[in-house]
Amino acid sequence: MSDKHHRARITKRADFAPDLWMIRIDPGATFPFLPGQYATLGVDGLDAEGRRLERPYSIVSSPHENEVEFFFELVPHGATTPPLYKLQVGDEVLMRKVPKGRFMMDTSNPARNHHLLICTVTGIAPFVSYVRFLFKEWKEGKFSGDHKLFVLNGASRSWEFGYEQELAKFAQEVPWFKYVPTVSRPWEDESWKGETGRVDELIRKYADLWGCTGQNSTAYLCGHPDMVENGKGILKRAGFQKEHLKEEIYWIPEKVAT
Repeated sequence: MSDKHHRARITKRADFAPDLWMIRIDPGATFPFLPGQYATLGVDGLDAEGRRLERPYSIVSSPHENEVEFFFELVPHGATTPPLYKLQVGDEVLMRKVPKGRFMMDTSNPARNHHLLICTVTGIAPFVSYVRFLFKEWKEGKFSGDHKLFVLNGASRSWEFGYEQELAKFAQEVPWFKYVPTVSRPWEDESWKGETGRVDELIRKYADLWGCTGQNSTAYLCGHPDMVENGKGILKRAGFQKEHLKEEIYWIPEKVAT
């Protein structure tokens, strides 16, 4: 192991679906980061080019927490998620000591105080970090609620929402946060009673409902590249300028036919 990595230990694992799970890890040392940044996780082994098997993953936890949390989707033919999927509580994972990324909330302009957060499945990760961080700051009187967060969270079926209950609870407790999960395949999820449709198809509806405009808002898109691209186009047509659109794309390899 190089001196660039922590050898972190898994302290908790929860499986939401056969291909979706979360882990919490103890880095074994301090790991300062900002909400919205990512950490690079690795496993023992090398890829076909002789490089260490590692990949960046958005951090779910807030900087206030002692452990670092991640939300994964298994890519069956991927290089990194299959070995990560096998790891259980007590196992070790490599984590680069320095977090990276610029997908942080922009609170620099008081007039642009609406934050429209749009994501698919594991793309919820940085938004959970934002909300956990601000919730604690609000409880401690360090955040006045002058910035409003609006999350539109898309998935095919409801069991792909790893953080629905937590976010719904936050939305009930604070005046500055709204949360809407939407299912795009309701015919496969008959018990679902909430919003339906692809997340990008609902952007205009909820932006209008929440009063998020190109003048008062910054939009953040995270997750599947097609959603991010479609969402950016929709928001630009609604009056959002490029500099007020932030994106974090999760590249999902094409599934190989078997």
